[in-house]
Amino acid sequence: MTAAEPLSVLLVDDHELIRHGLARAFERAHDFAVAGEAASVEEGKELADRLQPDVVITDVRLPDGTGLDLVRQLRADKAELGIVVLTMYAGDEQLFGALEAGASAFVSKDSPSDDVIAAARHASVSPRSFAAADLTDAMRRRLTPTGPQLSSREAEVLGLLAEGLGVAGIAKRLFVSESTAKTHISKIYEKLGAGNRAQAIMIAIRAGLLSDEPA
Repeated sequence: MTAAEPLSVLLVDDHELIRHGLARAFERAHDFAVAGEAASVEEGKELADRLQPDVVITDVRLPDGTGLDLVRQLRADKAELGIVVLTMYAGDEQLFGALEAGASAFVSKDSPSDDVIAAARHASVSPRSFAAADLTDAMRRRLTPTGPQLSSREAEVLGLLAEGLGVAGIAKRLFVSESTAKTHISKIYEKLGAGNRAQAIMIAIRAGLLSDEPA
């Protein structure tokens, strides 16, 4: 009786060190073999078409688009492909973006490598069944009508972000240090589950924290 053939995995991340770290983790798992590595959406799609891996692990932030663009492209062509989204910005918006794009699992880069391996195993077995550590809490937050709760100062900073001000401009307007302004912005992003200004503004409008009407 021969041993089961290892599952092939394609790693997509524009940071070489992260790809190599993931490759070593998958090599230690024994039931996976790294078929290839890519650093962009275009390269990831080309290698996925050519190598036909069982599982694709992709970062969200890529130089020529987002990992979610890649997920949508791969899912449209390959219904049974396992796809894991791996991101540094594991907010609710990113989680639901991965779910809606057709990913099989969503994992934060802060997670242990064992969690990434477990997500890949889930993806290989149930490619159309979404798994994420924070899924239940994220669903509860999405269904909660009160939405994110910002302090009065955070709401003020959010308004200034929507006006187009950067860190220096916000600090000057509020008579605070740039470090304090950065802290307020970071807390806003965290509470809204956003990875950048555009996402924060979009989420805030949806949550009723900002108006999308012109001033």
